[in-house]
Amino acid sequence: MQVFITGASGWIGSAAVDELLADGHTITALARSDASASALEAKGVRVQRGDLDDLAGIARGADAADAVLHLANKHDFANLALSNAAERAAVQTIGDALAGSDRPFLLASGVAGLATGRPATEEDTSPLSGPDAPRGGSENLALEFAERGVHAVSLRFAPTVHGARDHGFVAAVVAAARERGVSGYPGEGANRWAAVHRSDAARLVALALNKAPSGARLHVVAEEGLPTREIAEVIGRVLDLPVASVAPDDVATHFGWVGPMLSMDFAATSTTTQSLLGWTPTGPTLIEDIEAGAYSTPVD
Repeated sequence: MQVFITGASGWIGSAAVDELLADGHTITALARSDASASALEAKGVRVQRGDLDDLAGIARGADAADAVLHLANKHDFANLALSNAAERAAVQTIGDALAGSDRPFLLASGVAGLATGRPATEEDTSPLSGPDAPRGGSENLALEFAERGVHAVSLRFAPTVHGARDHGFVAAVVAAARERGVSGYPGEGANRWAAVHRSDAARLVALALNKAPSGARLHVVAEEGLPTREIAEVIGRVLDLPVASVAPDDVATHFGWVGPMLSMDFAATSTTTQSLLGWTPTGPTLIEDIEAGAYSTPVD
C-alpha cells in the first residue's frame, strides 16, 4: 500500500516507518523540518513538506494514499487549546478526504480517562468528545467516519512508549529526579501507568494496518500498569538518589509539566488487541529499560 503518514519522524512514527517499509509498503510522510525530511528520505520515504496547520497539504496527501496513519500532535502543553484544535482539524481533514473510499485511517489516541478504579479495556468508549475536549475529541471524531465509508481504527497508546533515547513522560520524570536530587512519586504512588516498548508499539501499528477491522479500538499496551512508586524506586536505584513521596500540592512544582499526568491512573489491558492481531509484546519492560540505562543519559 501507499501510506501517507503524519508524525513519521517522531518517537513512535520513525519506528513505525521502519516496520511498514519492511512489510513492503511505500510511504509518503509529512515533514516540517529539513532534518526530518533528510532522515526520512534516507530511508527511502517520499517527503511532503508541511505541518499540522497545512490542511490543504494534509488533504492532498490523504487523497493520494491507499491508507493514512496519523501520529502527529503538537504536544504544546503550554497551549493545549491550540494543540487540541490542530488535532481536530487534521482528523476532520483526513476523514473528509477518505470518505466513501473504505480506505484505512489509523490515528494515535491514548488510554487516559477511559475507566476509573480498574484497567481500561478496548470495550471502553472514550468520554472525550467535541472540539473543546482533550485532543479535540479526535478518537470519537475519527471513528464517526466509519459511518461515512472510512476504515477508521484508533490506536490507543500507553502513556509511556519507552526505549533508549525516549524524550517523553518517563524522561521528564527522570529529569525532575536529577534536578531535585530525589526520585519522587505523587502521594502514595499507588496510581499506575501502562507501558509498551517502542519496538512492540511499532509492530502493532504495522499489524493494525493490515488486520484491524473498521471501528476497532486497539490498545498499544504491553504492561497493564506499573505503580508510580515502583517507577520512582528503580529511577532512584539507577541514579543513586533517595526516593520520596511528593505531596499533591507540590507535584506541579516538583515535576513540572509532567506532574498532572504522573498523578493520574493510566492502567489498561490489551487482551482483545493481542487476540485480534496476533500481537505478542516481546520487548523489554519499562523497569528493565530503566535498569539497563535507557534513561541514564539526558536527551537533548
